[in-house]
Parts: sequence; structure tokens; C-alpha cells
Amino acid sequence: MKMKAAVLRETGAKRPYATSEPVRIEEVELDPPQDGELLIKIAGGGLCHSDLSVINGNRARPMPLVLGHEGSGEVVEVGRGVRDIKVGDPIVFQFSASCGLCGNCLGGRPQLCTTHGAARGKGHLMAGGSRLRDSKGVEIAHQSGVSCFAEYAVIDRGTAVKVDKDLPLADAAIFGCAVMTGVGAVLNTARIRAGDTVACVGLGGVGLNGLMGAKVAGAEKIIAVDISDDRLGLARQLGATHTINARDADHVEQILDISNGGVDYAFEFSGTIAATETCYKSLRAGGEVIVVGLVPNTGANAKLFSFNPGDIVNSEKAIRGSYMGSCVPVRDIPRYIELYRQGRLPVDQLINRSIGFDDVNEGFDRLADGLAIRQILEPHRA
Repeated sequence: MKMKAAVLRETGAKRPYATSEPVRIEEVELDPPQDGELLIKIAGGGLCHSDLSVINGNRARPMPLVLGHEGSGEVVEVGRGVRDIKVGDPIVFQFSASCGLCGNCLGGRPQLCTTHGAARGKGHLMAGGSRLRDSKGVEIAHQSGVSCFAEYAVIDRGTAVKVDKDLPLADAAIFGCAVMTGVGAVLNTARIRAGDTVACVGLGGVGLNGLMGAKVAGAEKIIAVDISDDRLGLARQLGATHTINARDADHVEQILDISNGGVDYAFEFSGTIAATETCYKSLRAGGEVIVVGLVPNTGANAKLFSFNPGDIVNSEKAIRGSYMGSCVPVRDIPRYIELYRQGRLPVDQLINRSIGFDDVNEGFDRLADGLAIRQILEPHRA
């Protein structure tokens, strides 16, 4: 079938993107689903910093690429062998399908599936190859097995999590990345307990979800850290007990003072080495840094974080990574949706606006400039 899609053909375009237009809306060909796959009509796709890191070249992906990994939609065709989902079912995407057979899947870490990881690195689905081609017949890569900045997507069955029909479907896209990654980092990776003290460094969509997750878990002190006073204000509304502007030269000292010598957990949500250093310096003895943000891994912006191993030993500190919030999506996305229904996870407050295809490049400008937390692309809007 022919459809419209947001295609990225090369990275590193100059800002503003509204002028350079790195993302082009093209008519592309989408092949039908193979065995174990689904065809989805896209309801919404969230503009995320992970997409931005591909556009600016901070994270390498095969090109050309149809963007979008955080999204939602409705099943319109079911591939052979799929029996637990049917046409008309509403779904939220999760961007790391699992094979169920590799060592990581069998070890209880389906979000780190090696089979899906190998396919994702090639821009393919797990059965092999891409289902996307341009007008000249050239293969186009899938982003994380999703590519939801399009009118339709073909995905692995394991990429879809069925949700209730009464959920506002376009806005539900945010559960597929920002909610899962942020809340999951707190509840699954760190497993914080009531009374713990935490610092959330970086207040984008993922960081603010992490902050709300800390409130749900019963953290005694939730210290929000960012360079934006507007986001710090929103953090206070969402449950932060204290806020600190990271531009303050003594921001680490402020964290230590508020937490009486250091926090139990410091979450790095911004994807910068400076934020990781802030987190490490803010720990008490026995505390943990949970690194969630994606630091640039290619090009001139790629940098390393260093620490003194002796300090790790003497203070029993720890540094851990959290990918996709250590989530089992089919288990956790419904849980987080229920918290949203209860009013305990007001993720709708993070959605700034809905946009159409014509506003995608401007949308990424707004995201890069810190003027938006979540914008939802609705590809079928008039």
C-alpha cells in the first residue's frame, strides 16, 4: 500500500529544522505484514529526544529511515499465526520486541532481546528485512521496529501492547516510551521504597515521568534539577518536594544540604555527562546513580564519564543503566495506564500540543529548544 511517512535521509542538518527540513514527508510503499506481524493505522506518535538524537547525528541509525518509536494505533490487518489480537484492537507500541528465546529474554530482560537488537541495528523487523520502500524501490529502515511517524506501520506482534478502547488513543502514545522509560527506571530498575530520597536530573518527558514515579513509590524527598525554571515549576506541580536550577554553581551542594548528606538514588534523565557527574556527586554512601538518558555515542559529541574506583569501594556507591525502564511492556504499560486512570500518574499534563505532518520539523525545533515536553503527531489529521 502507498502512504505518507516522515523520512530522514541524512543527519546533522543545520538548525532551525523548520528551514533546513531534514525530515521530509514522502509517499512510500508499505508491504503487507508477514507471519507474526501486524498492520497498524497510526493514531499518534510522540516527538521524543531519542528521535532528535537520530536527526542531529548523536546516535547512528541506518538511512534512509522512517522516524518514530513512541506511538499508538489500531490494528487493521493481522499476519498469519497471530491469534491473540484482532482487527480493531487499539494498541500502544513498545520499541523493543522480544523473541522469547535468547539469553536475555530467558533471563527476564526482554527489553534487552538480542534478536530484536540485531534486527533494530539493521533497521529491520525480526523476521528479516524492511517492509518499507521509497518511490524508486529503495529499502527504507524502520526505527526501532516501529516507524510510527507515518499513516500506517507494519510491526512485529511483540511490539504491540493491547489497551482499552476508552483510552484517548493518540495521546496514549506517550505510554510507549516516556512513561515506560521514566516510571520504569524508578519502580523497576531502582525499586525505590517509601521514605527514600531521590534526585531527578533533567526534566524532559522521561524525567518528569520518573519524578511522578518517585511520588507514586512514596519517596520522602524528590529533588528536581534542571536548567529551565518553567520545567522546575511544572515539577513542583507534579510532586517535587524541592527544585534546583542546575545553572547554580552550588547546585550539588544544595542537593547535599536538602538530603542531609546525599540522596539514596540520583536519576540521570538528560543524556549529558555533566548531569551524570551531578548525580554521582549527589549520592550518600551506598547510594546509586541510575543512568537513563542517551548520551551521544557517535561523532564529536561522544564523551565518557569517569570516576574514582576507590570511591566506589569506600562508599559502596553504584552506577547502573536503565534501558526502557527495565520494563516488561505487556505487564507494565497496563499498570501505568491504571495509575493514570487513578489520577496518580497525570501524564496528560506533559502533552503540549498535537501536530500534523507539516509541523514535524518545527516540532523538533521546539523540542530541541526546550519549548515542548511532548508533541503528538497525528498523521491522519485533516
